[in-house]
Amino acid sequence: MLADLDLLKWVLIGALVLLVLLVLILLRFLNLWVQAYMSGTKIGLFQLVGMSLRKVNPAVIVRGAISATQAGLPLNVRDLEAHYLAGGRVLNVVQALIAADRANLGLDFRQAAAIDLAGRDVLDAVQTSVTPKVIDCPPDGKVAAMAKNGIQVLAKARVTVRTNIKRLVGGATEETIIARVGEGIVSTIGSSETHKDVLENPDRISKGVLGKGLDAGTAFEILSIDIADVDIGDNIGARLQADQAEADKRVAQAAAESRRAMAVAAEQENIAEIAANRAKLVLAEAEVPQAMAEAFRSGHLGILDYQKIKNLEADTRMRSQIAAGEEAHLSTESQKTKMRGQE
Repeated sequence: MLADLDLLKWVLIGALVLLVLLVLILLRFLNLWVQAYMSGTKIGLFQLVGMSLRKVNPAVIVRGAISATQAGLPLNVRDLEAHYLAGGRVLNVVQALIAADRANLGLDFRQAAAIDLAGRDVLDAVQTSVTPKVIDCPPDGKVAAMAKNGIQVLAKARVTVRTNIKRLVGGATEETIIARVGEGIVSTIGSSETHKDVLENPDRISKGVLGKGLDAGTAFEILSIDIADVDIGDNIGARLQADQAEADKRVAQAAAESRRAMAVAAEQENIAEIAANRAKLVLAEAEVPQAMAEAFRSGHLGILDYQKIKNLEADTRMRSQIAAGEEAHLSTESQKTKMRGQE
């Protein structure tokens, strides 16, 4: 009998401890449950406990559900939990849905959750869809392009865009819009005959860019393109012509140097050939005395013939000396005449 009483006592103590723990747990979520109940949001107390066990922040889910209920949006709490567990920003999605509902954009929870999980700021996208924003193209500096007359034109555009919700998932970002607008500016300026045409009608740039449908495949819809600033740059055409002329000059100089080198080589070859012929002449002249001696021995050359040859050689040397003296005298007289003329 005494043992039964002890067992009953321990059972009552255990039950009391469990009851206290249960009360403490419920008190932890009581504040959130009261907030949800007072706002008309159907979230049970044990449902909040289950969120905590599933590693879901109950406060975030309750705040999102309350905001949706107050805005008149029927959102399922299970969907909010699933989006939280997927790593989404629940409150951001709920605020975007509220803003889209006020603007009649037709955005549902699944689409908003997909946009959020894709890494896009769905709230900013909705706000941009309602209130268009301006993108500077390029963000810093200006786009440089060259007209057909070779004059560089610097232009900066401002693009007014709004978000296209249907193309937000998988659509190109602002960088693509900036790149396409820059390409359109370069193409329009490049097709102009002169830079004056661009300065006189800057709107032809915006019309040309808008006509290309640059927002295709992007997450934005281009509303307008305005040219904020246009300036004149360098004369690229003249610079290119000068560079080409310099390059042509270097090519001509290289060709002339090649021809000069070839001429020098040919001259050296001629000098070498003359030296070779001169050596042959010396060798031939060295054979003359031998031939004369052979002629003496064979009787084909006599003393009188040899004497005539010696006289002929002496006469030739004398005439060469006389001619050299006359050339030196003429050269001296020419120098004297030139000096008198200078005086």
